[in-house]
Amino acid sequence: MSKKSHIHYVRERVLQEWRGLPSKVAVEEISSTGEILNKVIQKLGLKKRFQEEEILKAWHEVVGDFLAAHSEPIQLKNTILYVRVIQPTIRYELDRVWKPDILRKLQERFGKKIIRDMKLSF
Repeated sequence: MSKKSHIHYVRERVLQEWRGLPSKVAVEEISSTGEILNKVIQKLGLKKRFQEEEILKAWHEVVGDFLAAHSEPIQLKNTILYVRVIQPTIRYELDRVWKPDILRKLQERFGKKIIRDMKLSF
């Protein structure tokens, strides 16, 4: 191995480590910045967090002004959306009347594998 090729090899190894790539992956195998971002997002577990943020943002749009003013999605955990409700009457209304419709809209938008159920609490 010539001195020039050895320097190139060392440079590539340092860049791979700095970028957080496994040593087995050649830099040339990555085709785009988007691909790198997707790998980083998945590796850090951020994809789930981004989905949760999207669901929380969509709440107002899905339930409407009145119900959004009296309820707030807290978290998405194990495919269950936890929602805090500020009044017992609103909780009853959401649970007994609106829950199936809200759940259906959320599932249409995000998928049944992402949101399986919705739990309401004070």
